Amino acid sequence: YEETFIKAIVGQIQGFAEYGFPESHAASFALLAYASAWLKCHEPAAFLTALLNSQPMGFYSPSQLVQDARRHAVEVRAVDVTVSTWDAALEPSGQPQPAVRLGLHMVRGLSQAAAQRIEQARALQSFSDLADLALRAQLTRSDLQALAAADALAALAGHRRQALWQAVVSAPDKDLLKHTSVAEPVVLLAAPSEAENIVGDYHALGLTLGRHPLALLRPRLTKQRFLPAEVLNTFADGQFARGCGIVTVRQRPQTANGTMFVTLEDETGPVNVIVWPALVEKQRKELLGASLLGVYGIWQCEGKVRHLVAKRLVDLSPLLGQLHVGSRDFA
Repeated sequence: YEETFIKAIVGQIQGFAEYGFPESHAASFALLAYASAWLKCHEPAAFLTALLNSQPMGFYSPSQLVQDARRHAVEVRAVDVTVSTWDAALEPSGQPQPAVRLGLHMVRGLSQAAAQRIEQARALQSFSDLADLALRAQLTRSDLQALAAADALAALAGHRRQALWQAVVSAPDKDLLKHTSVAEPVVLLAAPSEAENIVGDYHALGLTLGRHPLALLRPRLTKQRFLPAEVLNTFADGQFARGCGIVTVRQRPQTANGTMFVTLEDETGPVNVIVWPALVEKQRKELLGASLLGVYGIWQCEGKVRHLVAKRLVDLSPLLGQLHVGSRDFA
């Protein structure tokens, strides 16, 4: 090649090196990582609020973010049509850290326009009951049912089942009778069970502020000798272990030569599972299809890094009943 061509190529490489790889990229990521870590450590409530308001994004689902924040003493408050705004917001808590109020944007089936009408009507005067909310915020029956399903009407209508019943009769009529009230006798319905509320929370919000689903299943899992994450974390390196949790993440990086990494979550925290390629192929159905996964394996720990290396997998999804939970899969 001619010398001028060589010098041009070298000059281009030198120019890229001044901003490209590796120092500048490393510094940029390091700054982002440090700032995020600082916020999570010192302002965990604000950090959670910002992440919830930036969804969909990133590696962790809103449920995982909320579970982690609550394990770190952040108070998270339910969606409430009498106080919630579209976005999640900080509220005084009487503690050093403010509380996080979940936003109306988390209610599946509720539009931002409907939420804005709720906020505008509420700013003029507090809602007296469900009919008042429906009339002044111009909510449709589907709007009310979405709010009721999310248990966001508790302050006006009582528990979820009662609110769903009232939503049917409180929606304003769009025709000639829209300004008239319907005289319906009050029907008192039995409150949902804890399990029914958890199922309803996940269906309407994608998360629950009640107990973790595995807390309800723990007696049955204990009989099968599956241990919670907090117990597994006390195990020594090389010890045989049984873990079980809701599958939250599946990863199969191209650089991992077919190895899959799975994150399980129970009521005490996450468990990271390594599944070697041979087991991936042997138990693909359980690995990819299970919402609740049991793992028999060897506990591996080095310093603060801990994994469960899988030897056998069991699909325990039937134990979840009507509860449907999703995972974030990266393959």
